[in-house]
Amino acid sequence: MARVVMTIKIMPDGIDIDLDDLLKQIKNAIPEGTDVGAVETQPIAFGLKAIRMNLAREESMGGTDDIEQAISAIDGVSQVEVERVSRM
Repeated sequence: MARVVMTIKIMPDGIDIDLDDLLKQIKNAIPEGTDVGAVETQPIAFGLKAIRMNLAREESMGGTDDIEQAISAIDGVSQVEVERVSRM
């Protein structure tokens, strides 16, 4: 079975959110069996930065809904956007 690779952009609630702490919480919240790849911060506007991360998992685990819900439930997360999904 194939692996699915996805890029997700996470927007914090504001510029005062500690992105390092938020990233640790995100990594802990991601469902088991999902691997974290490259992580970067992306400037948005007025000092606001988003976290972009690549995730990979087995195709049999389904779509991205459980990942989006787990990350959205974290205090300090404003929005979760799936930018790209592809099969390897």
